[in-house]
Amino acid sequence: MASLNVGNVGEFLREQRRNAKLSLRQLADAAGVSNPYLSQIERGLRKPSADILQQLAKALRISAETLYVQAGILDERERDDLLQVPAAILADPSINEGQKQALLQIYESFRKENAAAQPDESGTAAEGTGPAKDKGRVQAVKTTKHAKDARTAEHAKDAEQDEAEATEADAR
Repeated sequence: MASLNVGNVGEFLREQRRNAKLSLRQLADAAGVSNPYLSQIERGLRKPSADILQQLAKALRISAETLYVQAGILDERERDDLLQVPAAILADPSINEGQKQALLQIYESFRKENAAAQPDESGTAAEGTGPAKDKGRVQAVKTTKHAKDARTAEHAKDAEQDEAEATEADAR
């Protein structure tokens, strides 16, 4: 069988697998794909879907966007743009860790929802609209509510501490 010009992603996957000191079988099991299929990807004989790349990235503990760039699904500029938002959230000293995680979850849920609603090559929207789309919004609202509850609890704690300090100052 001839190469489908997907050797770059296959070679990259093989290199990442070896760096992680995983056998082909171990990575296939961790990613939920068959051993022969993974072997064909690594040899450039098969082109993996974005979902398979995401599973492989998770198993290798690397960025899925990096694999998307290697596979030609995403260009490097797009990847850099995608990484700017999470980096900005994580770098912001004015929000706590719980708030950062909530924001990252919301951002990721919106990205997935929008990707599912994008038209494919045939011009039709991908599955994931309708009830599943609404479920994503509900999850985002729940996550937002969780972040708001955490923020409210933090403000209440700060107010209690301020009140205790004021009482202590009055007692002096």
